[in-house]
Amino acid sequence: MISVLLVDDDALVRSGLRALIDAEPDLTVVGEAANGRDGVELARRLRPDVVVMDIRMPVRDGTSATREIVSWAPPRPYVLVLTTFDLDDVVDDAIAAGADGFLLKRSTPEDLVAGIRTVASGDALLSPAVTRRLFQLHARRQTGAVPAVQLTEREADVLRALAMGLSTVDIARSMYVTTETVRTHIKHILTKLDVRDRTQAVVWAYRSGFMDQSV
Repeated sequence: MISVLLVDDDALVRSGLRALIDAEPDLTVVGEAANGRDGVELARRLRPDVVVMDIRMPVRDGTSATREIVSWAPPRPYVLVLTTFDLDDVVDDAIAAGADGFLLKRSTPEDLVAGIRTVASGDALLSPAVTRRLFQLHARRQTGAVPAVQLTEREADVLRALAMGLSTVDIARSMYVTTETVRTHIKHILTKLDVRDRTQAVVWAYRSGFMDQSV
């Protein structure tokens, strides 16, 4: 059972999310908070598998709350940030804070449920459309040179797949290898890119022009 904590200042949004999540046999909402401060406190006490985090909230915003939660020693809750593309100014901050996934508030119920399961499984990326558009928006706002990195052909294939929004299982299936092999490639990629996690690796892929070369 995947336990979920909802952090959003809109009570109607929380109510709708709770009804949707609790209707799934493998998901359950264990708590709700109306701001980032209470969200952090509940996350520390309840230790849910996933925190669904809004960005703009009173008392404490979702970005700083996310930054604190992801700084905890593992096993820590995964953080799935709710965002909208017209809030581009906060997307960069959410990425830098280390959020494990991103979801649009106008996403379908199916996308939300799938997103929670994806993040809970350790895969940082969501649907390909959301991933590509979100990180392309982020990449266009970045400046500065990106150092060249030597990836093997298979590592490049894995990074390309990550940037397209594929999960570990999907990558393994498409490459006819085990999920452990994919995870090993990802570990090598993170080391070579000198980035913290898969989300940062995807940012690098778009920011460096790697994905442009892959088209």
